[in-house]
Formats: sequence, structure tokens, C-alpha cells
Amino acid sequence: MARGMRLRRRKRRRKQAAECPLNTEELGRKTWAFLHTMAAYYPEQPSLSQQQDMAQFFNLLSKFYPCATCAANLRSNLSTKKPDTSSRQNLCQWLCELHNQVNKMLGKHPFKCSQVDERWRDGCKGRSSR
Repeated sequence: MARGMRLRRRKRRRKQAAECPLNTEELGRKTWAFLHTMAAYYPEQPSLSQQQDMAQFFNLLSKFYPCATCAANLRSNLSTKKPDTSSRQNLCQWLCELHNQVNKMLGKHPFKCSQVDERWRDGCKGRSSR
């Protein structure tokens, strides 16, 4: 009986946590996953319109991102190094370098940008890809 009560309590806590807004760390992790996946599926040879739209996307993200400190940091980074939207590979590398700048600022280890496709497009060995 006690085990059943513990399981119900755990379920209730998980449900309550799922209903709460994301904290900054959760928001950051999920945003990076989205951005890297989006870049991984960006066209190899984007049209001029697609290039402009992607650059505008990052500009707008820096204005409306729900973490004010993160948004200001992104605006600062964009002022010194604009997104390279000329190809999928260039966008992926630009984004990886940006992410590594943030990782460095947070005291985290950098990601090997040579492994971007394996991580965000082709999938890890043993896992099915999209």
C-alpha cells in the first residue's frame, strides 16, 4: 500500500512540474536543441529569401527570447558576428560556434563542431534518425 501511495505522489509531482513554466536552464536546453535541429535541416543551397528569413529569425529571437539576459547576450553576439545563412553547413557551424561561446561563458565544455551533423541530423549510432 505504501508503495502505491509513493508512486501516486511521484506522478502528481511530475504532473505539477510539467505544468510549471520552464526555468532558464530547461528553456536554454530546449531552445538549443530546436535551433541546432532547424539548422541541420536548413537547405544546402538556400534561396536569397530563405537566407534573409533565417537571418531575420535570429534577429527576432534576440528581441523576444523570454530570458532577458540570454536575449541581450544573443543581440551582443549578433552585433559582432552575423549568422552565416549562405548554406546549411555554414549555418550549422555558425550556430555551433555561438553555442560554444555561451558554453564557455557558463563554464561548460565546448561541443566539437565537426560532429554537428552526427548529433543533430544523422543521429547517434544505435538510434534511428528522423
